[in-house]
Amino acid sequence: MRTFHTAARGKKVHPILFPYGNGHVEVTIDCPNSPTIIDYHSEADGSAEGIIEEALRHPVAGKPLHELAAGRSRAVILVSDGTRLCPSRLFLPALLGALNRGGIADDRIRIVVALGMHRKHTDAELKRLVGEEAFERVAVVNHSALSEDCVAVGTTSLGTPIEINRLVVEADLLIATGNIEPHRLVGVSGGVKALIPGTASHRCIEANHALSGRYKAALGDPDNPIHRDLEEALAFVPIHFLFNVIANHRQELLEAYSGELIPTHRRGLEAARKRFFVPVSSQYDIILASTGGSPKDLQLYQAIKTMQNASAFTKPGGSIVLLARCEELFGNGIFQYWVETIRDRPTMLRKLKEQFVLGAHKVAQIEQIVSKHTVYLYSDMPDALTELAGFIPVRDLQQLVSSVINNEDCEVAMMPHGALTFPAPE
Repeated sequence: MRTFHTAARGKKVHPILFPYGNGHVEVTIDCPNSPTIIDYHSEADGSAEGIIEEALRHPVAGKPLHELAAGRSRAVILVSDGTRLCPSRLFLPALLGALNRGGIADDRIRIVVALGMHRKHTDAELKRLVGEEAFERVAVVNHSALSEDCVAVGTTSLGTPIEINRLVVEADLLIATGNIEPHRLVGVSGGVKALIPGTASHRCIEANHALSGRYKAALGDPDNPIHRDLEEALAFVPIHFLFNVIANHRQELLEAYSGELIPTHRRGLEAARKRFFVPVSSQYDIILASTGGSPKDLQLYQAIKTMQNASAFTKPGGSIVLLARCEELFGNGIFQYWVETIRDRPTMLRKLKEQFVLGAHKVAQIEQIVSKHTVYLYSDMPDALTELAGFIPVRDLQQLVSSVINNEDCEVAMMPHGALTFPAPE
């Protein structure tokens, strides 16, 4: 990145490109010192084809997929939805090929999009998600979180009712896929999360999420009651094979791991920690943070995660300027309903304390951030909705940046890929 000098003011002008939607936004930072860049390790060490082939050839634990497929009659592959960075289209042909070699024909394979409570996808979106080859070869279906479309199979020791998509329960070979990242609610994504919440009922998902009122997970650590609650579901609906990846903000494949679920997931987690954790060596007066662009900035529901990451690097009382397109607005109907209709934030927080409500729980996450920082949101959301959500709307980003960075002592940092840049645990 070039640095330009302005003789009149004796300062340096730093043009910075931030991902925004499927493009970029340029912002010029006018300050004496170069802004600090806070970012994760995003570079791959090999080709996607080589990474996939190596992972399938050498499972972390257990048999290769083609051997597991022998003698099975119906296979289901769980894939992440379009709000995730997992590049399913890259590895699905290899998984289908392994199933075919094991004796399972395409007409006995289903791909289920593990939506959880996210919105269903159109046919065009499904085709982009899984790739043209997989879409033409096998049936691809959206998960339904209606209890009538799920099967009740048991209850965990913490009382979570395990209700799982009927197609998933009836499969005699279940393959879970997904990408591994730190996760605030359960410690880490990937692994069992493809099954639950991915293919669970609304009632099941809400019960597990509600445990966050009693227990807290450390980022990057699955050893917590909420994640163990998820893994208890494996006693009722076992996942026979896991294919987990680490992907960057461009949905490029960085690493892949396959095999038995828990040892494979834990091996991938070790690599993910090295990629995504950044030590909080300093805090800053102002953080300019992008989610990293689409799909992480499709919805406010997802963009909040970048604010949470940025907050760890921001001084108390400091400012966060978030760049997130949010073309789908809130991204969750319940979240939007609460923000638009309940009279004020204290009332929302009181109601959430009385009873956990999935979707509306995002209001509490926002409160944790805006109670400590001033948050500006540069997005495609209407100003009124931005304000109701708790943020200051921004239309002229350059003007805003120039006004908030207004003294020589101001310490500024950039997070160009904030959805994947996590504060390392102490």
